[in-house]
Amino acid sequence: MSANFEAKKVVVQEITDKIKASKSVVFVDYNKLTVAEVSALRNKCREAGCEYKVYKNTLVRKAFNDLGYNQFDADLNGPTAVTFSSDEITAAKLMAQAAKDYDGKVVLKCAFADNAYVDKEGVKALATMPSKEELIAKMLGSMQAPLSNFAGVLSNLMSGIVRVLDGIAKSKAE
Repeated sequence: MSANFEAKKVVVQEITDKIKASKSVVFVDYNKLTVAEVSALRNKCREAGCEYKVYKNTLVRKAFNDLGYNQFDADLNGPTAVTFSSDEITAAKLMAQAAKDYDGKVVLKCAFADNAYVDKEGVKALATMPSKEELIAKMLGSMQAPLSNFAGVLSNLMSGIVRVLDGIAKSKAE
């Protein structure tokens, strides 16, 4: 086997490992971005805990096919960048925002989230969803609201009883 073939096998294995380790993988067309814009986008991804990479489409296709997913074959044409994320929505949010920020220079293609193929519209929907942490905070806030309201009612009830008893004590003292 040639050294080139072995090198490609190593890259396919690297891509496969990253897919397995990621909760979402987003594909975009980055054809019209300048080098400076690509660097800025990579930095944004890095700050958010994502990884923005450019691989040969054939190697990404092979990695997904090895994992049993062939729905990506049609989308893996032309210049394609891949964003790996450890959660379901961060990469989608970043790439959807990049599509807006770079005024059409970044075009969403598809994604791999929750072990399933997600089309372009699904990626846009993922980008609008709140993060897991935001959902947990909202849920806890809604659970806490009745308890704090109940505590307020009890507090007002107790202070009302104290005022009544104080009034009774003052009237008896006169």
